[in-house]
Amino acid sequence: MKLFPDTDLSSLSAKNILDSIEVRPILPEEKTRWDELMKTHHYLGFRRLIGKGIRYVAVYRGYWLALLGWASPALCCTPRDKWIGWPSKFSKTRLFLVANNVRFLILPSVRIPNLASKVLSLNIKRLSKDWQERFNHPIVLAETFVDPRYFVGTCYQAAGWICLGETKGFAKSAKKYIKHNQPKKVWIKPIHKSANNLLTQPILPSNMRCSMQYKIPFSYEYLDDLRQIISGLPDFRTAAGKRHQLATILSITICATLCGARSYLAIAEWAARCSQSMLRRFRARYDGDTKKFIPPSEATIRRVLQNINGQVVDDALTGWLVRVTQGEVDDKSQIAVDGKTLKGAKDSSGKKVQLLSAFLCNPGVVISQRKIDSKTNEIPEIKPLLAPLNIAGSIISADAMHTQKDTARFIVEDKRANYLFTVKDNQKELNKEIRALGLESFSP
Repeated sequence: MKLFPDTDLSSLSAKNILDSIEVRPILPEEKTRWDELMKTHHYLGFRRLIGKGIRYVAVYRGYWLALLGWASPALCCTPRDKWIGWPSKFSKTRLFLVANNVRFLILPSVRIPNLASKVLSLNIKRLSKDWQERFNHPIVLAETFVDPRYFVGTCYQAAGWICLGETKGFAKSAKKYIKHNQPKKVWIKPIHKSANNLLTQPILPSNMRCSMQYKIPFSYEYLDDLRQIISGLPDFRTAAGKRHQLATILSITICATLCGARSYLAIAEWAARCSQSMLRRFRARYDGDTKKFIPPSEATIRRVLQNINGQVVDDALTGWLVRVTQGEVDDKSQIAVDGKTLKGAKDSSGKKVQLLSAFLCNPGVVISQRKIDSKTNEIPEIKPLLAPLNIAGSIISADAMHTQKDTARFIVEDKRANYLFTVKDNQKELNKEIRALGLESFSP
Protein backbone atom coordinates (compact mmCIF):
# COMPACT_ATOMS: atom_id res chain seq x y z
CA MET A 1 0.00 0.00 0.00
CA LYS A 2 1.19 3.49 -0.88
CA LEU A 3 0.15 6.78 0.67
CA PHE A 4 -0.58 9.71 -1.57
CA PRO A 5 2.52 11.83 -2.48
CA ASP A 6 2.05 15.40 -3.66
CA THR A 7 5.02 15.34 -5.99
CA ASP A 8 4.09 12.30 -8.08
CA LEU A 9 0.78 13.81 -9.18
CA SER A 10 1.63 17.49 -9.43
CA SER A 11 1.61 17.40 -13.22
CA LEU A 12 -1.88 15.92 -13.46
CA SER A 13 -5.11 17.88 -13.42
CA ALA A 14 -7.76 17.19 -10.80
CA LYS A 15 -10.14 15.99 -13.53
CA ASN A 16 -7.67 13.37 -14.76
CA ILE A 17 -7.28 12.05 -11.23
CA LEU A 18 -11.03 12.02 -10.49
CA ASP A 19 -11.76 10.15 -13.72
CA SER A 20 -9.34 7.37 -12.75
CA ILE A 21 -10.23 6.84 -9.09
CA GLU A 22 -11.38 3.40 -7.95
CA VAL A 23 -13.39 2.87 -4.75
CA ARG A 24 -13.28 -0.73 -3.53
CA PRO A 25 -13.55 -2.81 -0.35
CA ILE A 26 -10.19 -3.33 1.31
CA LEU A 27 -8.35 -6.64 1.08
CA PRO A 28 -8.01 -8.77 4.23
CA GLU A 29 -4.32 -7.95 4.52
CA GLU A 30 -5.12 -4.20 4.38
CA LYS A 31 -7.38 -4.16 7.44
CA THR A 32 -4.68 -3.38 10.02
CA ARG A 33 -3.32 -0.46 8.02
CA TRP A 34 -6.84 0.89 7.34
CA ASP A 35 -7.68 0.76 11.05
CA GLU A 36 -4.43 2.48 12.02
CA LEU A 37 -4.90 5.32 9.53
CA MET A 38 -8.50 5.88 10.60
CA LYS A 39 -7.59 5.81 14.29
CA THR A 40 -4.69 8.24 13.77
CA HIS A 41 -6.23 10.79 11.41
CA HIS A 42 -10.00 10.82 11.92
CA TYR A 43 -11.17 13.36 14.49
CA LEU A 44 -13.33 10.72 16.22
CA GLY A 45 -10.61 8.09 16.19
CA PHE A 46 -11.59 4.49 15.50
CA ARG A 47 -12.11 1.25 17.41
CA ARG A 48 -14.33 -1.01 15.30
CA LEU A 49 -17.37 -1.11 13.00
CA ILE A 50 -20.62 -1.83 14.84
CA GLY A 51 -22.65 -4.79 13.55
CA LYS A 52 -22.27 -5.57 9.87
CA GLY A 53 -19.62 -3.45 8.20
CA ILE A 54 -17.45 -2.92 5.13
CA ARG A 55 -14.22 -0.90 4.92
CA TYR A 56 -13.55 0.90 1.63
CA VAL A 57 -10.56 2.67 0.16
CA ALA A 58 -10.39 5.17 -2.72
CA VAL A 59 -7.34 4.39 -4.86
CA TYR A 60 -5.52 6.19 -7.68
CA ARG A 61 -2.68 4.30 -9.39
CA GLY A 62 -2.09 2.28 -6.26
CA TYR A 63 -2.09 5.31 -3.93
CA TRP A 64 -4.66 5.55 -1.16
CA LEU A 65 -6.60 8.81 -1.23
CA ALA A 66 -9.53 8.28 1.14
CA LEU A 67 -11.05 5.76 3.53
CA LEU A 68 -14.73 5.03 4.17
CA GLY A 69 -16.37 2.83 6.77
CA TRP A 70 -19.95 1.52 6.62
CA ALA A 71 -21.76 -0.19 9.50
CA SER A 72 -25.20 -1.01 10.86
CA PRO A 73 -27.57 1.97 11.14
CA ALA A 74 -28.70 3.90 14.19
CA LEU A 75 -31.45 2.08 16.09
CA CYS A 76 -33.38 5.29 16.63
CA CYS A 77 -33.30 8.42 14.48
CA THR A 78 -36.45 10.52 14.47
CA PRO A 79 -35.73 12.55 11.27
CA ARG A 80 -34.88 9.39 9.34
CA ASP A 81 -37.84 7.40 10.64
CA LYS A 82 -40.20 10.28 9.90
CA TRP A 83 -38.87 10.60 6.33
CA ILE A 84 -39.32 6.86 5.78
CA GLY A 85 -42.79 6.90 7.32
CA TRP A 86 -41.82 4.07 9.62
CA PRO A 87 -44.40 2.67 12.04
CA SER A 88 -42.54 1.55 15.14
CA LYS A 89 -43.54 -2.07 14.52
CA PHE A 90 -41.58 -2.12 11.22
CA SER A 91 -38.38 -0.31 12.17
CA LYS A 92 -36.62 -3.23 13.85
CA THR A 93 -37.45 -5.62 11.01
CA ARG A 94 -36.31 -3.23 8.25
CA LEU A 95 -33.17 -1.69 9.74
CA PHE A 96 -30.98 -4.28 8.02
CA LEU A 97 -31.77 -2.53 4.69
CA VAL A 98 -30.08 0.68 5.92
CA ALA A 99 -26.32 1.26 6.22
CA ASN A 100 -24.53 4.08 8.09
CA ASN A 101 -21.47 5.87 6.77
CA VAL A 102 -19.78 5.94 10.17
CA ARG A 103 -16.36 7.11 8.97
CA PHE A 104 -15.11 9.14 6.00
CA LEU A 105 -11.51 10.32 5.87
CA ILE A 106 -9.54 12.13 3.19
CA LEU A 107 -5.93 11.20 3.97
CA PRO A 108 -3.40 13.87 5.01
CA SER A 109 -1.67 15.87 2.24
CA VAL A 110 -4.39 14.99 -0.28
CA ARG A 111 -5.72 18.21 -1.84
CA ILE A 112 -7.94 17.49 -4.84
CA PRO A 113 -11.05 19.61 -5.53
CA ASN A 114 -14.34 17.65 -5.53
CA LEU A 115 -12.59 14.48 -4.37
CA ALA A 116 -14.93 13.84 -1.41
CA SER A 117 -18.18 14.02 -3.41
CA LYS A 118 -16.66 11.91 -6.21
CA VAL A 119 -15.58 9.21 -3.78
CA LEU A 120 -19.00 9.19 -2.11
CA SER A 121 -20.77 8.82 -5.45
CA LEU A 122 -18.54 5.94 -6.53
CA ASN A 123 -19.01 4.22 -3.19
CA ILE A 124 -22.80 4.51 -3.27
CA LYS A 125 -22.94 2.97 -6.76
CA ARG A 126 -21.46 -0.29 -5.51
CA LEU A 127 -22.50 -0.35 -1.85
CA SER A 128 -25.70 -2.38 -2.23
CA LYS A 129 -24.07 -4.99 -4.47
CA ASP A 130 -21.12 -5.39 -2.11
CA TRP A 131 -23.50 -5.71 0.86
CA GLN A 132 -25.49 -8.35 -1.03
CA GLU A 133 -22.38 -10.40 -1.73
CA ARG A 134 -21.13 -10.20 1.84
CA PHE A 135 -24.34 -10.29 3.91
CA ASN A 136 -26.87 -11.85 1.49
CA HIS A 137 -29.17 -8.84 1.27
CA PRO A 138 -29.05 -5.41 -0.42
CA ILE A 139 -29.05 -1.89 0.99
CA VAL A 140 -31.82 0.52 -0.05
CA LEU A 141 -30.94 3.58 2.07
CA ALA A 142 -27.66 5.12 3.25
CA GLU A 143 -27.40 7.46 6.24
CA THR A 144 -24.75 9.46 8.03
CA PHE A 145 -24.42 12.00 10.85
CA VAL A 146 -22.41 15.20 10.50
CA ASP A 147 -21.27 17.27 13.49
CA PRO A 148 -22.10 20.91 12.57
CA ARG A 149 -19.41 22.16 14.97
CA TYR A 150 -16.76 20.89 12.57
CA PHE A 151 -18.35 20.25 9.17
CA VAL A 152 -21.14 21.60 6.98
CA GLY A 153 -21.75 18.45 4.95
CA THR A 154 -20.92 20.03 1.61
CA CYS A 155 -19.55 16.82 0.08
CA TYR A 156 -22.75 14.92 0.94
CA GLN A 157 -24.86 17.67 -0.58
CA ALA A 158 -22.71 17.65 -3.74
CA ALA A 159 -23.10 13.86 -3.96
CA GLY A 160 -26.90 14.15 -3.92
CA TRP A 161 -27.61 13.35 -0.26
CA ILE A 162 -30.60 14.87 1.56
CA CYS A 163 -30.32 16.72 4.87
CA LEU A 164 -33.27 15.86 7.13
CA GLY A 165 -32.45 18.13 10.06
CA GLU A 166 -30.82 17.46 13.40
CA THR A 167 -30.89 14.71 15.98
CA LYS A 168 -32.09 15.45 19.52
CA GLY A 169 -28.57 15.26 20.97
CA PHE A 170 -28.62 11.82 22.58
CA ALA A 171 -26.03 9.04 22.46
CA LYS A 172 -26.49 5.37 23.32
CA SER A 173 -24.38 4.11 26.20
CA ALA A 174 -24.84 0.43 27.00
CA LYS A 175 -28.64 0.06 27.01
CA LYS A 176 -29.45 3.67 27.85
CA TYR A 177 -29.62 6.93 25.89
CA ILE A 178 -27.72 9.83 27.45
CA LYS A 179 -28.28 13.45 26.44
CA HIS A 180 -25.03 15.17 25.40
CA ASN A 181 -26.54 18.36 23.87
CA GLN A 182 -24.45 17.99 20.70
CA PRO A 183 -27.01 17.34 17.94
CA LYS A 184 -25.80 16.06 14.57
CA LYS A 185 -27.07 16.79 11.09
CA VAL A 186 -28.84 13.77 9.58
CA TRP A 187 -28.09 13.07 5.91
CA ILE A 188 -29.61 10.26 3.84
CA LYS A 189 -29.16 8.90 0.33
CA PRO A 190 -31.84 6.63 -1.18
CA ILE A 191 -30.05 3.86 -3.07
CA HIS A 192 -33.20 2.18 -4.36
CA LYS A 193 -35.80 4.27 -6.20
CA SER A 194 -38.57 2.76 -4.04
CA ALA A 195 -36.71 3.00 -0.73
CA ASN A 196 -39.70 4.35 1.24
CA ASN A 197 -42.01 1.67 -0.11
CA LEU A 198 -39.61 -1.20 0.56
CA LEU A 199 -38.81 -0.04 4.08
CA THR A 200 -42.50 0.12 5.05
CA GLN A 201 -43.72 -3.14 3.47
CA PRO A 202 -45.02 -5.68 5.99
CA ILE A 203 -43.55 -8.51 3.89
CA LEU A 204 -40.51 -7.89 1.72
CA PRO A 205 -40.03 -9.06 -1.87
CA SER A 206 -38.00 -12.27 -1.93
CA ASN A 207 -34.99 -10.56 -3.54
CA MET A 208 -34.79 -8.15 -0.58
CA ARG A 209 -34.62 -10.83 2.07
CA CYS A 210 -31.53 -12.58 3.36
CA SER A 211 -31.00 -16.01 1.81
CA MET A 212 -31.94 -17.35 5.25
CA GLN A 213 -32.88 -14.99 8.05
CA TYR A 214 -33.05 -16.47 11.51
CA LYS A 215 -35.59 -14.08 12.95
CA ILE A 216 -39.33 -13.53 12.88
CA PRO A 217 -39.88 -11.80 9.50
CA PHE A 218 -42.66 -9.46 10.65
CA SER A 219 -43.76 -7.67 13.78
CA TYR A 220 -44.90 -9.49 16.92
CA GLU A 221 -48.34 -8.00 16.38
CA TYR A 222 -48.69 -9.99 13.15
CA LEU A 223 -47.26 -13.09 14.82
CA ASP A 224 -49.88 -12.91 17.57
CA ASP A 225 -52.56 -12.41 14.92
CA LEU A 226 -51.25 -15.41 12.98
CA ARG A 227 -51.23 -17.61 16.05
CA GLN A 228 -54.79 -16.67 16.92
CA ILE A 229 -55.93 -17.65 13.43
CA ILE A 230 -54.09 -20.97 13.48
CA SER A 231 -55.43 -21.77 16.96
CA GLY A 232 -58.89 -22.01 15.42
CA LEU A 233 -57.85 -24.75 12.97
CA PRO A 234 -58.82 -28.37 13.76
CA ASP A 235 -55.95 -30.50 15.08
CA PHE A 236 -55.97 -33.90 13.38
CA ARG A 237 -53.55 -35.42 15.91
CA THR A 238 -54.52 -37.64 18.83
CA ALA A 239 -53.66 -36.62 22.35
CA ALA A 240 -51.16 -39.46 22.79
CA GLY A 241 -47.61 -38.38 22.07
CA LYS A 242 -48.58 -34.80 21.15
CA ARG A 243 -45.75 -32.63 22.51
CA HIS A 244 -46.02 -29.41 20.47
CA GLN A 245 -49.04 -27.22 19.85
CA LEU A 246 -50.29 -27.15 16.25
CA ALA A 247 -50.19 -23.35 16.27
CA THR A 248 -46.52 -23.45 17.28
CA ILE A 249 -45.54 -25.83 14.48
CA LEU A 250 -47.44 -23.95 11.78
CA SER A 251 -46.29 -20.50 12.96
CA ILE A 252 -42.66 -21.63 12.89
CA THR A 253 -43.18 -23.20 9.45
CA ILE A 254 -44.70 -20.02 8.00
CA CYS A 255 -41.96 -17.80 9.42
CA ALA A 256 -39.20 -20.14 8.26
CA THR A 257 -40.68 -20.30 4.76
CA LEU A 258 -40.87 -16.51 4.54
CA CYS A 259 -37.21 -16.42 5.60
CA GLY A 260 -36.13 -18.72 2.77
CA ALA A 261 -36.58 -22.28 4.06
CA ARG A 262 -37.62 -24.61 1.23
CA SER A 263 -37.60 -28.07 2.82
CA TYR A 264 -38.63 -29.86 6.01
CA LEU A 265 -34.98 -30.02 7.05
CA ALA A 266 -34.48 -26.29 6.41
CA ILE A 267 -37.57 -25.45 8.47
CA ALA A 268 -36.29 -27.62 11.32
CA GLU A 269 -32.86 -25.96 11.09
CA TRP A 270 -34.52 -22.53 11.24
CA ALA A 271 -36.48 -23.60 14.32
CA ALA A 272 -33.37 -25.03 16.00
CA ARG A 273 -31.57 -21.70 15.54
CA CYS A 274 -34.38 -19.64 17.07
CA SER A 275 -33.43 -17.78 20.22
CA GLN A 276 -35.15 -18.60 23.49
CA SER A 277 -37.11 -15.34 23.30
CA MET A 278 -38.35 -16.27 19.80
CA LEU A 279 -39.37 -19.75 20.92
CA ARG A 280 -41.20 -18.22 23.87
CA ARG A 281 -43.07 -16.00 21.39
CA PHE A 282 -44.00 -19.12 19.41
CA ARG A 283 -45.12 -20.72 22.70
CA ALA A 284 -42.84 -23.68 22.13
CA ARG A 285 -42.78 -26.56 24.61
CA TYR A 286 -40.94 -25.72 27.82
CA ASP A 287 -38.63 -28.34 29.30
CA GLY A 288 -38.68 -28.10 33.08
CA ASP A 289 -35.43 -30.05 33.44
CA THR A 290 -33.28 -27.96 31.12
CA LYS A 291 -35.26 -24.77 31.78
CA LYS A 292 -35.38 -24.12 28.03
CA PHE A 293 -37.98 -23.88 25.26
CA ILE A 294 -37.71 -26.79 22.80
CA PRO A 295 -38.38 -26.39 19.05
CA PRO A 296 -40.22 -29.11 17.08
CA SER A 297 -38.00 -31.62 15.28
CA GLU A 298 -37.81 -32.23 11.53
CA ALA A 299 -39.85 -35.44 11.87
CA THR A 300 -42.61 -33.62 13.78
CA ILE A 301 -42.75 -30.79 11.26
CA ARG A 302 -42.82 -33.20 8.30
CA ARG A 303 -45.55 -35.36 9.84
CA VAL A 304 -47.80 -32.37 10.58
CA LEU A 305 -47.38 -30.75 7.16
CA GLN A 306 -47.96 -34.00 5.30
CA ASN A 307 -51.22 -34.77 7.10
CA ILE A 308 -52.87 -31.40 7.70
CA ASN A 309 -55.70 -30.21 5.43
CA GLY A 310 -53.84 -27.80 3.15
CA GLN A 311 -56.95 -26.10 1.79
CA VAL A 312 -58.19 -25.28 5.29
CA VAL A 313 -54.83 -23.71 6.11
CA ASP A 314 -54.80 -21.77 2.83
CA ASP A 315 -58.30 -20.41 3.45
CA ALA A 316 -57.35 -19.30 6.95
CA LEU A 317 -54.09 -17.65 5.86
CA THR A 318 -55.71 -15.76 2.99
CA GLY A 319 -57.33 -13.31 5.36
CA TRP A 320 -54.14 -12.93 7.40
CA LEU A 321 -51.99 -12.28 4.33
CA VAL A 322 -54.47 -9.68 3.10
CA ARG A 323 -54.27 -7.90 6.45
CA VAL A 324 -50.47 -8.05 6.46
CA THR A 325 -50.24 -6.66 2.93
CA GLN A 326 -53.28 -4.38 3.01
CA GLY A 327 -51.05 -1.33 2.65
CA GLU A 328 -49.75 -2.74 -0.63
CA VAL A 329 -53.03 -3.69 -2.37
CA ASP A 330 -54.15 -0.44 -3.99
CA ASP A 331 -54.92 1.05 -7.39
CA LYS A 332 -51.29 0.51 -8.42
CA SER A 333 -51.11 -3.14 -7.37
CA GLN A 334 -50.90 -5.97 -9.86
CA ILE A 335 -52.17 -9.41 -8.93
CA ALA A 336 -51.27 -12.31 -11.20
CA VAL A 337 -53.55 -15.35 -11.26
CA ASP A 338 -51.90 -18.54 -12.41
CA GLY A 339 -52.25 -22.29 -12.07
CA LYS A 340 -49.39 -24.67 -11.38
CA THR A 341 -48.93 -28.41 -11.07
CA LEU A 342 -46.95 -29.34 -7.96
CA LYS A 343 -43.95 -31.43 -8.89
CA GLY A 344 -43.94 -34.81 -7.15
CA ALA A 345 -47.23 -34.21 -5.32
CA LYS A 346 -50.30 -36.45 -5.75
CA ASP A 347 -53.73 -36.49 -4.15
CA SER A 348 -55.50 -39.48 -2.62
CA SER A 349 -56.60 -40.70 -6.07
CA GLY A 350 -53.04 -40.67 -7.36
CA LYS A 351 -53.49 -37.65 -9.61
CA LYS A 352 -51.10 -34.72 -9.65
CA VAL A 353 -51.98 -31.77 -7.41
CA GLN A 354 -52.88 -28.53 -9.17
CA LEU A 355 -53.14 -25.16 -7.45
CA LEU A 356 -54.56 -21.83 -8.57
CA SER A 357 -52.84 -18.88 -6.90
CA ALA A 358 -53.30 -15.12 -6.67
CA PHE A 359 -49.84 -13.59 -6.50
CA LEU A 360 -49.28 -9.99 -5.38
CA CYS A 361 -46.43 -9.03 -7.70
CA ASN A 362 -44.97 -6.48 -5.30
CA PRO A 363 -43.88 -7.53 -2.66
CA GLY A 364 -44.02 -11.02 -4.20
CA VAL A 365 -46.54 -12.79 -1.94
CA VAL A 366 -49.20 -15.42 -2.65
CA ILE A 367 -52.27 -13.89 -1.03
CA SER A 368 -54.80 -16.57 -1.97
CA GLN A 369 -54.55 -20.18 -3.16
CA ARG A 370 -56.98 -22.98 -4.02
CA LYS A 371 -56.57 -26.60 -4.95
CA ILE A 372 -58.19 -27.45 -8.28
CA ASP A 373 -60.44 -30.48 -8.10
CA SER A 374 -59.52 -33.27 -10.50
CA LYS A 375 -63.02 -33.14 -12.00
CA THR A 376 -62.84 -29.48 -13.03
CA ASN A 377 -60.32 -26.85 -14.20
CA GLU A 378 -59.09 -23.36 -13.28
CA ILE A 379 -62.01 -21.38 -14.75
CA PRO A 380 -64.66 -21.91 -12.01
CA GLU A 381 -62.03 -21.57 -9.25
CA ILE A 382 -60.99 -17.97 -9.97
CA LYS A 383 -64.11 -16.49 -8.34
CA PRO A 384 -63.70 -18.27 -4.94
CA LEU A 385 -59.98 -17.50 -5.20
CA LEU A 386 -60.55 -13.73 -5.43
CA ALA A 387 -63.78 -13.51 -3.42
CA PRO A 388 -62.23 -13.00 0.06
CA LEU A 389 -59.70 -10.42 -1.13
CA ASN A 390 -60.03 -6.66 -0.83
CA ILE A 391 -58.61 -5.77 -4.26
CA ALA A 392 -60.63 -2.74 -5.35
CA GLY A 393 -58.71 -0.67 -7.91
CA SER A 394 -55.98 -3.23 -8.51
CA ILE A 395 -55.17 -4.96 -11.81
CA ILE A 396 -55.84 -8.71 -12.16
CA SER A 397 -53.86 -10.45 -14.88
CA ALA A 398 -54.49 -14.00 -16.09
CA ASP A 399 -53.78 -16.19 -19.10
CA ALA A 400 -56.08 -16.91 -22.04
CA MET A 401 -58.04 -19.61 -20.20
CA HIS A 402 -59.61 -16.94 -17.97
CA THR A 403 -60.63 -14.62 -20.79
CA GLN A 404 -64.31 -15.16 -19.99
CA LYS A 405 -67.21 -12.72 -19.79
CA ASP A 406 -68.37 -14.00 -16.40
CA THR A 407 -64.88 -13.67 -14.93
CA ALA A 408 -64.43 -10.17 -16.33
CA ARG A 409 -67.84 -9.11 -15.02
CA PHE A 410 -67.04 -10.55 -11.56
CA ILE A 411 -63.74 -8.65 -11.37
CA VAL A 412 -65.19 -5.33 -12.50
CA GLU A 413 -68.63 -5.35 -10.89
CA ASP A 414 -68.18 -7.47 -7.77
CA LYS A 415 -64.55 -6.72 -6.85
CA ARG A 416 -64.33 -3.17 -8.31
CA ALA A 417 -60.98 -4.08 -9.87
CA ASN A 418 -59.52 -4.09 -13.40
CA TYR A 419 -58.38 -6.97 -15.54
CA LEU A 420 -55.67 -7.68 -18.11
CA PHE A 421 -56.40 -10.87 -20.06
CA THR A 422 -54.57 -12.62 -22.86
CA VAL A 423 -56.48 -13.18 -26.09
CA LYS A 424 -55.48 -16.11 -28.31
CA ASP A 425 -57.10 -18.20 -31.00
CA ASN A 426 -59.39 -19.86 -28.46
CA GLN A 427 -61.35 -16.57 -28.64
CA LYS A 428 -61.50 -16.36 -32.42
CA GLU A 429 -64.13 -13.63 -32.77
CA LEU A 430 -62.60 -11.41 -30.08
CA ASN A 431 -59.14 -11.97 -31.54
CA LYS A 432 -60.47 -11.02 -34.96
CA GLU A 433 -62.05 -7.80 -33.63
CA ILE A 434 -58.79 -6.82 -31.89
CA ARG A 435 -56.82 -7.33 -35.08
CA ALA A 436 -59.38 -5.29 -37.00
CA LEU A 437 -58.76 -2.40 -34.59
CA GLY A 438 -55.02 -2.65 -35.18
CA LEU A 439 -54.36 -3.61 -31.55
CA GLU A 440 -52.80 -7.03 -32.16
CA SER A 441 -49.41 -5.71 -31.01
CA PHE A 442 -50.81 -5.58 -27.49
CA SER A 443 -51.63 -9.27 -27.50
CA PRO A 444 -48.87 -11.37 -25.87
